[in-house]
Amino acid sequence: MAIPIHFVSSKVYPRLTSGRFNNWRIAFVVLTQLLYFGLPWLQWGGRQAVRFDFASMRGYLFGLTLLPQDLIYLAGSLIIAALGLFLWTMLAGRLWCGFSCPQTVYSQIMLWLERWVEGPPNARRKLDAAPWGAEKLLKKGSTQSLMLLFSLWTGLTLVGYFTPMRELAANLGAGHIGTWEALFALSYAGLTWLLAGHLREQVCKHMCPYARFQGAMFDDHTLLVAYDSNRGEPRGARRKEATTLTAQGDCVDCGLCVQVCPVGIDIRAGLQYECIGCGLCADACDEVMDKLAAPRGLIRLTTQHALEQGRQPKLWQRPRALVYGGLIAAVALAMLTSLWLRQPFRVDILRDRAVMARETQDGNIENAYTVRIFNTLPDARQYRLAVSGEGVVAVQPAEPLHVPADGERSFIVTVAADPNVLARGSHEVTFQLQDAANPRQQVSEEARLLMP
Repeated sequence: MAIPIHFVSSKVYPRLTSGRFNNWRIAFVVLTQLLYFGLPWLQWGGRQAVRFDFASMRGYLFGLTLLPQDLIYLAGSLIIAALGLFLWTMLAGRLWCGFSCPQTVYSQIMLWLERWVEGPPNARRKLDAAPWGAEKLLKKGSTQSLMLLFSLWTGLTLVGYFTPMRELAANLGAGHIGTWEALFALSYAGLTWLLAGHLREQVCKHMCPYARFQGAMFDDHTLLVAYDSNRGEPRGARRKEATTLTAQGDCVDCGLCVQVCPVGIDIRAGLQYECIGCGLCADACDEVMDKLAAPRGLIRLTTQHALEQGRQPKLWQRPRALVYGGLIAAVALAMLTSLWLRQPFRVDILRDRAVMARETQDGNIENAYTVRIFNTLPDARQYRLAVSGEGVVAVQPAEPLHVPADGERSFIVTVAADPNVLARGSHEVTFQLQDAANPRQQVSEEARLLMP
């Protein structure tokens, strides 16, 4: 579906409206911000529920501890996100942009702050056009101060996902913060203030790549906010003459749909790439239709096919949706199965390259290895190590290996083999690590044993 591009760049002063779409927008603003600002404070099992610790190279997701070896789950999550984007855009268009996108959410918050200090759209237009004076300086300064405070709050909250939030808050209360923490907080705060506080709709129009390629994922059955031209045209003010009424559409050309649009477009001009699918124009139009005692839905959430044919096919009749959904389900099932079978500890085996092999007093050939054990549980554990392979006769140390809670530890392990059994060259051996308290939890790792 081709989407026309219109280049219009002027500041937009959206008018406040009410209705079901606006209520959903407010609900999503509240929900997303409760999650964003609240998650870093949530505790789970005695530690922060969601945190990514670069110092220890661990990620904490509620009761799950992820190690660098678990980056496969990040890859799977990105695949699901990409496929989900394709599926969601094909089904629901840009509803993500209109209700949940951080740019939309933060722009809405900044707009509320601006409206609270500077007043409704007409007052803000007059204030922007007025020469600088005490009143303008006070109002603009107050608006920017509130925006900067909110932006700093968002920046510090982002840092709280990587540095323990309660520790960060205590340090701020004491008047000090780390250099890198301050840098990241100020950087994100500056971007929030610039993009949401000033550029706003220009980001959606000219900077967001999603707006550019979304048309490739649309089809005639994609949900979008659309104007019913068959019902609305010809538009114009209502007149008392009966002959005029019979030839006139429901649209009274009031312009409210344009005035409430956060990106400043006229939905009556057809589908445009700038439209973020927020539905505020539909809310404004429904209010007018109510006053005229006309049916709602002149502007509504619908599809191109439904506008032309009056009906919409079922989801199972859309093969592309089934393909996307099936791929998402397959990747998600594979990830969940892997997580279910995943053991709460990992082991890395690195053979000592400084000494290829050495002969022991009893005539066996010994190889040395560094065994690194990662314990993801919140309590200290002991592990038993066994090595299997043809000709293996001894493993040292034989006693359990102690690893601290949610930590890691390296051990030097030697493996001796009988040279009368093994020929010269490289041979495969298997290291098997077992939790001493729970023998069913075990992992295996392959290594090579050299015989001179």
